[in-house]
Amino acid sequence: MLYYLLYHLHTQISPLNVARYITFRTAAASLSALFISLVFGPWMIRKLHEFQIGQVIRQDGPASHKLKAGTPTMGGLLILTAAIVPTLLWADLANVDIWIAIGATLAFGAIGFADDYLKIVRCSHYGLRPRYKMGLQIAAALAVGVVLLVLANSSLYSTRLIFPFFKRLIPDLGWGYVVFAVLVLVAVSNTVNLTDGLDGLAISTFAIAAATYTALAYVTGHKFFADYLLLVRFPPAAELTVFCGSLVGASLGFLWYNSYPADIFMGDVGSLALGGALGTVAILIKQELLLIVVGGIYVLEGLSVIVQVSSFKMTGKRVLKMAPLHHHFELSGWSEPKVITRFVIVAIIFALFSLTTLKLR
Repeated sequence: MLYYLLYHLHTQISPLNVARYITFRTAAASLSALFISLVFGPWMIRKLHEFQIGQVIRQDGPASHKLKAGTPTMGGLLILTAAIVPTLLWADLANVDIWIAIGATLAFGAIGFADDYLKIVRCSHYGLRPRYKMGLQIAAALAVGVVLLVLANSSLYSTRLIFPFFKRLIPDLGWGYVVFAVLVLVAVSNTVNLTDGLDGLAISTFAIAAATYTALAYVTGHKFFADYLLLVRFPPAAELTVFCGSLVGASLGFLWYNSYPADIFMGDVGSLALGGALGTVAILIKQELLLIVVGGIYVLEGLSVIVQVSSFKMTGKRVLKMAPLHHHFELSGWSEPKVITRFVIVAIIFALFSLTTLKLR
């Protein structure tokens, strides 16, 4: 909205011409999101306290976590507001990719909201039944996949895959891309959700991943960089840089209150929405497979649960002291701040390595 207003006035006020540049609008969106998070954070915490919307702690978790019971949760509502409002203000709303990203984020956020609401009502860490939760996630992801297939038929998208390190390996999945999109979105939303177990862990690692995809979205839509790096170029995808910038700003603002010891938790309304947002951006800019590297922490967390459950079912023995992985290190004697810091360091390493793959092809 501000984008249209400022750019409309650039003929009368020449400095406002800067509004047409994606880099400027991305910075403005990031700062706007950060401002909204920081300003409305205390109000959100106070209101959640008033409505007694507190975190329910799983009984089989680390004993130290029982002290966190009652901490305001569903803070993901603040993240969503802080990310989407700046996007609406600074992005080109005529861009279909922006609406796909916003729609997917809200859809996964709505599923998380329902899950959180049931947990609070039941005073239990069990929300939506797993099959219902998974079914809704698949339905949301399926909707995204179908929309992308329609765009591909109109030559506004490509169902090809780009493999890191292999510049000539670009298979076209055709209709199969819908299934692939569902797998990506469901996997990312759930692994981000699994990572949300320590104060500030999920939001800090997400901020790193979102910052990485901010850069990736920009080069994907830039003619020179896309041609130089042999990427599938989609000029409209560049506008997603603004959306990613908003996610980064919103994440940093929320981290201010979610850092150890947390004053507020994001809840599933936050973790599922952020996972859906990250997966959707990756799909739209054709860097889906790079998510394995960018979101390396999420991959490790997800695999730790799969390995733990599979081992227990097949042998009756557990490989880890507890899953997801961050709880294993807690029970191994690492303090919570140490686990968080080391996971963030690893997330940064994954992010930096992912950017090197753009040239190593």
